[in-house]
Amino acid sequence: MRLEGTVRDKFKKLWKNYLLQSLLAAVTLFILVFVLGREKMVIISAMGATTFIVFATPKSYSAQTKNVIGGHLVGLASGAIFYFAALPYLLEYPLAVGIAIFVMVALDVEHPPAAGTALAVVINEVSREAFITIMVSAVVLSQCRYYLRGYLKDLV
Repeated sequence: MRLEGTVRDKFKKLWKNYLLQSLLAAVTLFILVFVLGREKMVIISAMGATTFIVFATPKSYSAQTKNVIGGHLVGLASGAIFYFAALPYLLEYPLAVGIAIFVMVALDVEHPPAAGTALAVVINEVSREAFITIMVSAVVLSQCRYYLRGYLKDLV
């Protein structure tokens, strides 16, 4: 019973932020998809989770610029390594994610969606376009968080 009141109270207090930040997330992702094109949907889908973190939990550790950009760079590198490895996919996919997690933690650039980047790259492709797509998306989302920091609140 109390949980319902807490959720309702929080919604009443932050409903404008819920609406604004969800709309900003959708608009930002719309622009990225529009500019980058439909062909990169598997790769850009990893950005859906980054978009959630940036707009729903902008003050979290995972939303920091160094984590968003650094984590996706690690994911790209790990995915690329295993894309070119001559291993069965049953090993490539989990190893790409596992190594990405290990390196992110070791370098202190933890960003959970970047594990999805590693998987998307090892499954889909390693190319200049994939690199540009992921890094442009990470930078745009990081910059949105930075410039909107005075307006964004943690919603969870």
